[in-house]
Amino acid sequence: MAVDWFSLAIWSLVGTWLLVVGTLLLMYWQTRTSQHLNSANAVMELRERFDSGRMRAARRHMADKLIHGNHQDLANLEVLTFFELVGTLTHRRVLDDDLVWEAFGTWIEAYYYAMRHPVDLIAQLRVDFADPLIFHELEWLHDKIAAIDAKEGGPHVAPETIGLNRRIMEREAQLESV
Repeated sequence: MAVDWFSLAIWSLVGTWLLVVGTLLLMYWQTRTSQHLNSANAVMELRERFDSGRMRAARRHMADKLIHGNHQDLANLEVLTFFELVGTLTHRRVLDDDLVWEAFGTWIEAYYYAMRHPVDLIAQLRVDFADPLIFHELEWLHDKIAAIDAKEGGPHVAPETIGLNRRIMEREAQLESV
């Protein structure tokens, strides 16, 4: 029986390539799975930080100032800085958009709206500090959350959204530290 070395070499080459492609696909799948798990863990840690006593106090303080129009007395921007960080991590694809939307979407919309209405405090901060990039990642994140809201069928009629944002801010102003 004669061995066809050429056919054997071709089949070995095809088998090797199939093994390489299969290994690469498996590595890609494992990498994506790890990224999703890391994103989920990071969002859960950020959510714990958001619900911490210190952050609840900052949220209560800021919401109270925004509701009552005490804009000049708004010195603590910790809540916005937190959302700026979340925006940066989401924009750079460290955090999954949909997970951030689920975990923080309601608050991002409410605080962003309160900072923009009736007085555009973000624009005012940009002028005061001569920095057009102040809270630009928060702005990007708000737009991303609004797009996901639209896709998921959230409230987009202006009066409904305004009323919802107002109720959220009123609840935030009543938060107790845990």
